[in-house]
Amino acid sequence: MALLARVAVIGAGVAGLAAARELHREGHRVVVLEKRHSLGGTWLYDSRVDSDPLSLDPARAVVGTSLYHSLRTNLPRQIMGFLDYPFAKRIHGDQRTFPGHEEVLWFLNEFADEFQLRELIRFCTEVVRAERAEGRNDEWVVESRSRGSESAKVVREVYDAVVVCNGHYTEPHLVEVPGIEKWRGYQIHSHNYRIPKPFTGRYLFICHNRLVVVLIGFGPSAFDISRDVATVAKEVHIATRAPNVTVGKLDNHKNIWQHEMIEFVDEDGKVVFQDGSSVHADTIFYCTGYKYHFPFIETNGIVTIDDNRVGPLYKHVFPPGLAPWLSFIGMPKQGTPFMTAELQSKWLAHVLSGKALLPTKEEMMSDIEKYYHHMEETGVPKRFTHVLPPNEIEYMNWLLAQVGMPPLKEWRGRMYKECAMLAKAKRDGYKDQWDDDYWDAVIASQVDSIVPKNLIS
Repeated sequence: MALLARVAVIGAGVAGLAAARELHREGHRVVVLEKRHSLGGTWLYDSRVDSDPLSLDPARAVVGTSLYHSLRTNLPRQIMGFLDYPFAKRIHGDQRTFPGHEEVLWFLNEFADEFQLRELIRFCTEVVRAERAEGRNDEWVVESRSRGSESAKVVREVYDAVVVCNGHYTEPHLVEVPGIEKWRGYQIHSHNYRIPKPFTGRYLFICHNRLVVVLIGFGPSAFDISRDVATVAKEVHIATRAPNVTVGKLDNHKNIWQHEMIEFVDEDGKVVFQDGSSVHADTIFYCTGYKYHFPFIETNGIVTIDDNRVGPLYKHVFPPGLAPWLSFIGMPKQGTPFMTAELQSKWLAHVLSGKALLPTKEEMMSDIEKYYHHMEETGVPKRFTHVLPPNEIEYMNWLLAQVGMPPLKEWRGRMYKECAMLAKAKRDGYKDQWDDDYWDAVIASQVDSIVPKNLIS
């Protein structure tokens, strides 16, 4: 195996920046291909939205972020940074423990500048195709073009390896709603939500000024957006498949109701829920997640997507039939995404440089099959293949072991589980009620040498 590889990293979001840094540290020759004008990936806010509010039209103008204006981090900043580059507070920045998206983008730009990553990035460069050179796994032909011009010349380059880091928050997933084909109201996916103002009614060309909105979903975006839209809408009704849901008006909210999932909708605007209640709605809002989407990768069927399972992937990174020359960084959902991408990238960089060895193709496939079999035995749906919890700490410690690093400090797992518990409880205001003093004491008691300073200039 070549000790120094020429590597194409596709995407300059969190995963792409983490991969670029670790590969560059190992001496690999890295080129990051980023289709937008700046780094940050999903953390780069854009007030524009797709030309199709449901993002179903394949010919639509696609916007490369799903950030809404009010979004704050779901995790405290202590577990939002990288192991050796913490997400510390700054004097003139957003000093909240769960800061807004602007502060995250600032942090990523600082990270890129600290490690001279910006000079590795080709901005406004869209990858249109990446495939193996004929008969070889260690030679990849990558075709790209300048963004913004369909007539731009396609550039063909050859790399030893390709690292896919294009994220998974731009291709919306929609659930089936019986009767929706005849329903005449407005439909939108959360990918295309930015601010609540349009839901006053007149901006959607609806005769009355205040809307009745039915929002499908029970995750973090559904929680945030329901509260956001409720500031201007007449009523917000949350429909969820979550078990043991409490049906009725939410405490401390005058215009938000919670229901079981939608049973069906009528063309007159009526929405009937499985709990027997109903409402006449103007808008159905899908906060129903996203699909993995890699339209530029050609593997001749070696890597496929089936019910949001991308596979086969060894430890969510390497397809055994193409490893290590094709890899995916940042695939896992939930967990701590910055640190997960960092540790995956360390492992990848060590494998490409020969410092870490992969099992044989057969051994990797056997490990993957065991994982799939365990999911089936425990009743975990296929679409949750890349969801890390409750095994996120075990996974990261495994990655650390591959590169000869000690396991994570115990406080990191405790903090993540505490935050996940509060988020699952759907407790309003938990981000601003977080006990910083308690957690500062917990961290200090474990003498972690990488604890962020309280304040930096």
